[in-house]
Amino acid sequence: MKAAIIGGTGYGAIELIRLINKHPHLEVGSVVSNSQAGNDFSESYPHLTEIINQPLESFDVNRLTEQHDIVFLATPSGVSSKMVPQLMGKGIKVIDLSGDFRLRSQSEYETWYKHTAPEETYLSKAVYGLSEIYSEEIKGATLIANPGCYPTATSLGLIPILKANLADSQSIIIDAKSGVSGAGRGLSLTSHYAEINENLRAYKLGAHQHIPEIEQVLKDETGRMVTVSFTTHLVPMTRGIMITAYVNLIGKISTSEVIELYKQFYENHPFVRIRPEGIYPSTKEVSGSNYCDIGLHVDPRTNRLTIISVIDNLVKGAAGQAIQNANIMNEWDVRTGLTSIPMYP
Repeated sequence: MKAAIIGGTGYGAIELIRLINKHPHLEVGSVVSNSQAGNDFSESYPHLTEIINQPLESFDVNRLTEQHDIVFLATPSGVSSKMVPQLMGKGIKVIDLSGDFRLRSQSEYETWYKHTAPEETYLSKAVYGLSEIYSEEIKGATLIANPGCYPTATSLGLIPILKANLADSQSIIIDAKSGVSGAGRGLSLTSHYAEINENLRAYKLGAHQHIPEIEQVLKDETGRMVTVSFTTHLVPMTRGIMITAYVNLIGKISTSEVIELYKQFYENHPFVRIRPEGIYPSTKEVSGSNYCDIGLHVDPRTNRLTIISVIDNLVKGAAGQAIQNANIMNEWDVRTGLTSIPMYP
């Protein structure tokens, strides 16, 4: 199956190419970058020299849909919403890694993303691609809204305890930390070496566009309105996200009982690993992989649960989950092409 990648010079696209290159059922087709069309791909990414030898192309909906079986959109938000109608009008399946189709409410999208919302016709067709939770819906989908990196780590960490009605859904506090690659490849003062090296910075307090996405998923899974306190931080590392979530428990339950609950919840999901009691995951332990590792601790003094959830933001938080969704859509083993051991150290 031939896959086109649109947004070819960003980190999400380059990670898709790395994963598709070793996938037994997918083949890298056209790589689209309107800003650098005609340039050889290895000029932008020299590590692909003699591996991916092809020029970057411009967006041509007829050529893309005639020569490919699936399209991955790794464009900035506000761009995918204009391309998806053209692609779907030609009948091709689309997996969108931008945030354009994640929020069902047009007004909420415009409030948080500051772009014109996608058309309702296409929003209603989009299936939210949190692979472990919505696999049945993903199987029949033609448009996947691939989840954001923070919402992936957060939702996988919180859903089991909330669905079991063992925690107060109005007491959730999320402390989130991301590596610099989450800011993209474009240059900015925020990601400037002298600004981020040996530094730790909070940003977008109460204003991060992933807040409504997290609340939408948790509401869907609990049937109740959920409002979270969500604080993001930029840390001086390239890859990785760690979220530390705190939630008040309802009634008494031990750490070992919570761990058993999570193990049962994810027992058929090979990319979610639950750590034993007293052992907590770190970002390096999932680097370069599609795993989400979760550690849990109940503080009996406060009757509060602390959840540590880590992912590689470019893999499970973007390209890896997109490939996982392509596997589900095509009824391939969900692990296909994604079984690499995390890079360590």
